[in-house]
Amino acid sequence: MILSPKKDLRKVMAVKRKQMFSLESEQALLQRLIQSLLVYDFQIIAAVWPLPEEIDLRWLISQLEEMGKIVVLPETPKKGFPLIFRQWTKNSKMLDGLYGTQYPEGRVMQPDVVLVPFLAFDRKGYRLGYGGGYYDRTLTQSNVMTVGYGFSFQEVNSVPIDEYDIPLSVIITERETIQVK
Repeated sequence: MILSPKKDLRKVMAVKRKQMFSLESEQALLQRLIQSLLVYDFQIIAAVWPLPEEIDLRWLISQLEEMGKIVVLPETPKKGFPLIFRQWTKNSKMLDGLYGTQYPEGRVMQPDVVLVPFLAFDRKGYRLGYGGGYYDRTLTQSNVMTVGYGFSFQEVNSVPIDEYDIPLSVIITERETIQVK
């Protein structure tokens, strides 16, 4: 069976992420993320409730709320539709969504900035996601800052792209912040 370059890279990077993950790197990344987000005056920040083997943003989400920021998390709709961002608070009831995701039972809001997970990234700001196209579909319909986050070992020379891929504004790893646009 012949896979596409994106599918091949997804497979390789998922294994690499599992093998190279460390709690120390995750803590360093979370610290860099919160410091970077506080530089800007964002009020509504879209984050992600973690799936197994993803970077766990729950500490960051709680910290942002304690600082008076509004945190929204994505609800994954049926394939072909953009993400829906719902407000999260520490008292939010979490609901089960598609593909093992969870989202809060909160009001729908538009974020000022969207934190975007990835399996791989390149210095041009392109990211390799999980293949559903939800973030690209969502980001083409809004004009918000996008902050990709992940580990430095997830960097590749060039992410395979197609006409629907949208470059990120900024990429933050545990080691550096890469300004793309």
